Amino acid sequence: MTALSGIGASGGPASSGPDGNIPSRRFTTPMWLRAAGYWAYQYRRTWRSSVVTSFLIPVLYLAAMGVALGSLIDKHSHGVEGVSYVAFLAPGLLAGTCMQIGTNDATYPVMGAIKWMRTYLAQLAAPLSVYDVLRGHLAWIGARLAIVVSIYLAVMAAFGVVHSPWAVAALPAAVLTGIAFAAPVSAFAATQDKDSSFSTLYRFAIIPMFLFSGTFFPISQLPAWLQAVAYATPLFHGVALCRDLTLGTVGWADLGHAAYLLAVALAGYAVGRRTFSRRLVV
Repeated sequence: MTALSGIGASGGPASSGPDGNIPSRRFTTPMWLRAAGYWAYQYRRTWRSSVVTSFLIPVLYLAAMGVALGSLIDKHSHGVEGVSYVAFLAPGLLAGTCMQIGTNDATYPVMGAIKWMRTYLAQLAAPLSVYDVLRGHLAWIGARLAIVVSIYLAVMAAFGVVHSPWAVAALPAAVLTGIAFAAPVSAFAATQDKDSSFSTLYRFAIIPMFLFSGTFFPISQLPAWLQAVAYATPLFHGVALCRDLTLGTVGWADLGHAAYLLAVALAGYAVGRRTFSRRLVV
């Protein structure tokens, strides 16, 4: 062991620093990537069913609501906002799906990693910080969202509802929508000891947002006070951004939508740094 300690990575003698210690390699894998790698490893067990579900959900939704129900809407109302109902609906469902995935992956998995499986504690026993643990989990959620969004966009293209090359930018936009939920929800989940709060979150926040944030119909159909509430929700901005990108109606307002989602994600991450530290650091 002593003989090997003086050998550098290139096979020659390693140079010592001013204090006599051998410095670490200049380029190393970020620790948060190692945390993300754990979740990716776990995903290897379920990726087949996850991919199949990622195909089936948009196909069933777009066929049942976009084509079947949409044909009636198109027949009597000549579409919605100048496009067919399925073209209006598809990007809204894309953003809504990212909201649900981001929320799902930031509730029970976070609580389980703290309370039941103690995954985070095991990671902290390795040379990872609390911030690496949080960043790694959010990075994996973003990676999983990218997989789902890629499949969703392919299904949308098969249904003929991708009307612009700007739709390529819908991938990062949809991922950002999911992270805008995952970051604050993970910060919230780190403070909880019982999972009953997650049911409350879904009933009074996630489901109402899915129904009333422009996914299924323009929010201009809502009363004025409900429109104001919808404008304040991250999902509205995600839906509007994804819809403009897939329909090719991109404007300056989309920069505002993206900035809003980014601000929510960063605020959630900032709060998560504090709640994770309080819960995990004894």
